[in-house]
Amino acid sequence: MTGRLDRADRGGRVRRRLRRAHEALYQVTGGWAGHHVPGRPPMLLLHHVGAKSGKRRTSGLTYMPYDGGFVVVGSNGGDSRNPGWVYNLRAFPDAEVQAGREKIKVRAREPSDGERQRLWAEAARYHPAWGRFQQRTPRALPIVILVPRQG
Repeated sequence: MTGRLDRADRGGRVRRRLRRAHEALYQVTGGWAGHHVPGRPPMLLLHHVGAKSGKRRTSGLTYMPYDGGFVVVGSNGGDSRNPGWVYNLRAFPDAEVQAGREKIKVRAREPSDGERQRLWAEAARYHPAWGRFQQRTPRALPIVILVPRQG
C-alpha cells in the first residue's frame, strides 16, 4: 500500500507543477496561451485575496461559461479539503478573472440548493473530471458562480 500512496503523492506533485507552469504561461503571454488546451474545457485565471493573509492570489481554474459569467468547481482533485480559493472567495467575494486576454471584475456567489442541483448535473456533463473528483471524496464539491460586476 505504501508504494501506491507514494505514487499518488508523486502524481499530485507533478500535477501541481504542471498547473503552476500552465498558470505562469497564461500570465506571461497575457492570455494568448493557456486559455484553451485542445481536448479540455477552457481555463481562467482567478485573481483573489487570501482570507487569512490578505495577499493577492492567483489560481488557474477550469470553468464552464454560465449566464454571461463563469462556473468553477472546488474539486481540489477529489481531495478531502476544499481548495483555498473557495475560502478566500467566501471571505472576499469581489475578485477578477482573466479569460483569455480579457480581464473581468466579478463577484462570487454560491448557488441556492435548487440551482446547485441543476448546475451540478450540467457541470458534470460539461467536464466529466468533476464527476470523477466528486466520487473520490465524501464532501460536496463547492460550486461557485463568478458574476461580472461593474467597476
